[in-house]
Amino acid sequence: MAPDIRVPHILVFDSGVGGLTILDEIRQALPDACLSYAMDTANFPYGTKSESWLKKDVPLLLQSTIQESAADIVVVACNSASTVALPEIRQALDVPVVGTVPAVKPAAAGSQSNVIGLLATPGTVARQYTKDLIEEFAAHCKLLLHGSAELVDLAERKARGEAFELKEVALAIAPLFAQDVGEDIDTVVLACTHFPLLMDELERVAPRPLSWIDSGKAIAAHVATITEAVTFGADTAPQAAVYTTASVTNIALYRELFSARQLDRTVSLAR
Repeated sequence: MAPDIRVPHILVFDSGVGGLTILDEIRQALPDACLSYAMDTANFPYGTKSESWLKKDVPLLLQSTIQESAADIVVVACNSASTVALPEIRQALDVPVVGTVPAVKPAAAGSQSNVIGLLATPGTVARQYTKDLIEEFAAHCKLLLHGSAELVDLAERKARGEAFELKEVALAIAPLFAQDVGEDIDTVVLACTHFPLLMDELERVAPRPLSWIDSGKAIAAHVATITEAVTFGADTAPQAAVYTTASVTNIALYRELFSARQLDRTVSLAR
C-alpha cells in the first residue's frame, strides 16, 4: 500500500519583507505547496551586518525556526546572508537549503552592451562571493556595482504603506549610472530581494528603458525540482504562518501584505 503523502512545507526567510518577492515566485511554480515566511525583524537589515555575525546568528535562528515550523525546505531569500553564511546554514539544518545569489549569469548572457549594473546592499557588493560570480560568469562584461541601504528602507516603507517621494528612489540609484561608462548600462541585476518591490518606481526613475533581472524565477524552479525528488509523509499536515523575531504587534504593520498571501497566523520567535 502506497504511503500517504502531503504537500511540501516551504519556509522562506529574510530579515525583512523582501523575501516575499521570492515567495510569490514559488507560489506561481508550486501553487499547492504550504508556504510559510520567517523574518528577522529584530535584526533588520542584514545588508549592514558583519560576516561573522551572519555566520553565527543566522544558522542559530533558522535552527529554532525549523523546530517551530517543521518545514521541509528552507529558502534563504536574502543575498546578504546567502553570499556569506550558506555553508554554515546547511551544516546547522537537516533539511534542504536553497540560497539566493545575484543573477549575474543570466544578465551577462542577455546584455547587448556588455555593461551591466548591479544594485545590492553594501554588504553584498563587498562580498568576495559576488566578485567570484562576476569573474566566473561575466568576465567578458563590465560590471558596475552600487550598494544602497536606502533602497532597502524604501522598499520596507512601501510594504508598510508609508508615503515616500519618487526622487528618493532616483537619488538612491543615481550613483550607479554616474560611474564611468554608466551611460552604456542596458541591464541591471537586482541583487537584493527587497528591490523588486520597487520595480514600478525603478522603471520610472531610470535614465532609459533597461532590462531588470532578479533571481526569483530561478530559485522557484530550483525549489520545484527539490520537491519532485522528495516524498513528504502525511503524518502531520503543515500550517502556514509568519515567524518573526519582532513582536506580533510589529507585524501588524504588514498585515495586508501577509493576508494577501494567505499568511494570517503569526508566531513570535522573540527571545
